[in-house]
Amino acid sequence: MNLSRLNDFLCGWRRSIVPVLVICALCAVMLTWVIGMHFAFWPNLVFSVCIGMTTMTLIRGGYALLWGDGRPATWGLGALVTVAAPAGFVLGGALASAMLGLPFTNFGLNHLHANTAVLVMSVLVSLLATWYFWTQGRLERMKADTALTEQRALEARMQLLQAQIEPHMLFNTLANLQGLITLDPQRAQHLLDQLIHYLRATLSSSRSALNTLEQEFALTGAYLELMSMRMGKRLSYTLELPAELTGLKVPPMLLQPLVENAIRHGLEPNISGGNVTVSATLQQNVLTLSVRNNGLGLDQPGVAGDGIGTANVRERLRLLYGASATFSLSQNQPAGALAQLTIPMKS
Repeated sequence: MNLSRLNDFLCGWRRSIVPVLVICALCAVMLTWVIGMHFAFWPNLVFSVCIGMTTMTLIRGGYALLWGDGRPATWGLGALVTVAAPAGFVLGGALASAMLGLPFTNFGLNHLHANTAVLVMSVLVSLLATWYFWTQGRLERMKADTALTEQRALEARMQLLQAQIEPHMLFNTLANLQGLITLDPQRAQHLLDQLIHYLRATLSSSRSALNTLEQEFALTGAYLELMSMRMGKRLSYTLELPAELTGLKVPPMLLQPLVENAIRHGLEPNISGGNVTVSATLQQNVLTLSVRNNGLGLDQPGVAGDGIGTANVRERLRLLYGASATFSLSQNQPAGALAQLTIPMKS
């Protein structure tokens, strides 16, 4: 028996202990007051527990040895029980006799009718218990299959959310590039280099389940560099990532939608433009990511914080962390808006 099958056997054996003990107690009651065995309740309980646990061990062990985590045919399982029940009766009876200090021949061998009744009851109870555990096993496999399906659906949904990057930025950048090719070839070359760098970083992030903060800030920096070439002196930016936080893992592309919103709603409509500051802090195993701008505030028309970008971020946080992660959007002081994410980090 390999380690995988041994682990399956031990897990199944542990799950079976309580139900088997309950069944054994009921059998002891029947042996004492229904069938009328010549022992009192306590010895009958010892015999029932020993026979029941031995039989269950033989069935579980045989199942793991023959089929592992597979699904046996009904006849195969029935054959296993047919062999395991009498064997469990003999071995369990011998164990109980030894525990009680009795010769094994005393256990029902002087009362053939009682011995036969106990054996038949052992087989019937074994069949009933096996059917119960087989049904439980099927339910567990169905739950596992359902959980796997839900996990795959969640992964697909996450990939879809990650892919929802606003195309207008790319189109605007390409339009600017087209205009610069004739007017300022050197600047056009620089813009093209930044665009290639940004797209490469985006492609790498979209294929990962988790990125380091260093990668996220690099992607955000590439995006901001593109935007600064478009907006010129109207846009400045600051990236604040402490060296000790660079290796922390976070979901990819959480910051970019917030930076896009800051520029689109806060700085582009503002005649004088402004500054975007992206920062990360860690306190008591809670990571806080902040994107603040000093442009137009949330009280301006069209800046309500319920667009596609923020909805995307909220939904991804909900799917990944439930209620343990938060997203907030508030007024920045003295002007602009502040978007903040809090994400629990494993200690």
